[in-house]
Amino acid sequence: MTSTHAFWLAGRQATGEDTFDVTSPWDGRLVGTVSVPTDAQVEEAVAAAHAVLDEFAATPAHVRAAALDHVAKRLAERAEEIAQLITAENGKPIKWARGEVGRAVSVFRLAAEEARRFNAGEAQRLDTDAGGQGRLAVTRRFPKGVVLGIAPFNFPLNLCAHKVAPAIAAGAPIVLKPAPATPLSALLLGELLAETDLPAGSWSVLTVPNDRMPALVQDERLPVISFTGSDKVGYAIEGSVPHKHCTLELGGNAAAVVLADWSSDEDLDWAANRIATFSNYQAGQSCISVQRVIADASVHDRLLPRIVAAVEAQNTGDPSDPATDVGPLVSEDAARRVESWVEEAVNAGAKLLTGGKRDGASYAPTVLTDVPAGVALATEEVFGPVLTVQKVNGEAEAFAAVNDSKFGLQAGVFTHDLQTAFRAHRALEVGGVIIGDAPSYRADQMPYGGVKQSGVGREGVRSAMEDYTYERVLVLTGLAL
Repeated sequence: MTSTHAFWLAGRQATGEDTFDVTSPWDGRLVGTVSVPTDAQVEEAVAAAHAVLDEFAATPAHVRAAALDHVAKRLAERAEEIAQLITAENGKPIKWARGEVGRAVSVFRLAAEEARRFNAGEAQRLDTDAGGQGRLAVTRRFPKGVVLGIAPFNFPLNLCAHKVAPAIAAGAPIVLKPAPATPLSALLLGELLAETDLPAGSWSVLTVPNDRMPALVQDERLPVISFTGSDKVGYAIEGSVPHKHCTLELGGNAAAVVLADWSSDEDLDWAANRIATFSNYQAGQSCISVQRVIADASVHDRLLPRIVAAVEAQNTGDPSDPATDVGPLVSEDAARRVESWVEEAVNAGAKLLTGGKRDGASYAPTVLTDVPAGVALATEEVFGPVLTVQKVNGEAEAFAAVNDSKFGLQAGVFTHDLQTAFRAHRALEVGGVIIGDAPSYRADQMPYGGVKQSGVGREGVRSAMEDYTYERVLVLTGLAL
């Protein structure tokens, strides 16, 4: 008999009147039963966060840093247990789940470091004009208010970490709403936070269903919203609360560009393997997984068979097996959607080179060419293990193809030329340009986010801390400067 997992209300465990089950995408087995907060309990959590705002903002940096260090330490100590939990509820292969835990450790460590040095203040002389004689401005940052963090299913631990750790580091209370498909990792994170000395009310983990999210979004006591998920939901949130501060980390259809100078056999093998790996890791359920390959005509015909071979070499199957590269999607419905998009493209004239088969929630790693403009695979985020390849003539055409998208999250450019790298940085309408590798690289300390319909604002620990806070100026008068 599986016990019911409590949620975290203002730093303590609580249970509500209803529950829901979390099942494995791989085999449908019950992973856990989770308690759902009542409306009164949600109100209690929000009220507690609002009440503790000033106290938490004034908490000494060493207290917040020590709590973050503790969580990083405990995540590392329980890494294998947590990785197994991620695989069970999310379906991602265990090797990728282990990597996710390692990244979450880094996020909390980085946040602890930033908590110690963030907001030291900046002094500015004002006597550069006569009217400012004897005056000095000191600028510091203060929380904008309580953060509502809404996390997705695809990185059920690390993307919760990217909401929670910067908020704690900046002294901003946070109410975290994990994805209903994958709440168990967030609840375990709450278990580690409960071991710290953070003030009651400074954090909650509320396992509310998505249909109750609008009430949280509308609550005036939650002026900052950090959302990661689909562009449709993200822009609906932003449109419903135009007066709030929203950070939206949304979708993408990331491109990998292989240019003419990336032409040796070693180069092409590397590119093909990186593209195959990162079009299929997490079963393609990453906003920066490779969806489009844009290859210069001079290398295309040698690259394409390498990509197909590398994709076919991806091991699919039981995500708990360390040898598995590609596990199931989060649900059978998600796999059916991917299947329908591939069928639409093939019916419109695309060539299917490998894959294209669904088995329950699993979808075989897939490569297509000659995908017509206008079909979903060409314009939307597939969020599945599907890759399209197109041939272009020259750098300018390649960069134009990258930009021919409503999304702009990250792009990878395989080139050895430094001048080309800087031209790519100038020309590509994305939030990040990765040179010599796939677009799927992310370091958790760097600014991360997109343009166009890939969202607004930036994550990355310090970037998120800046996003959660605002500058306040103190002017001192009558000083002997």
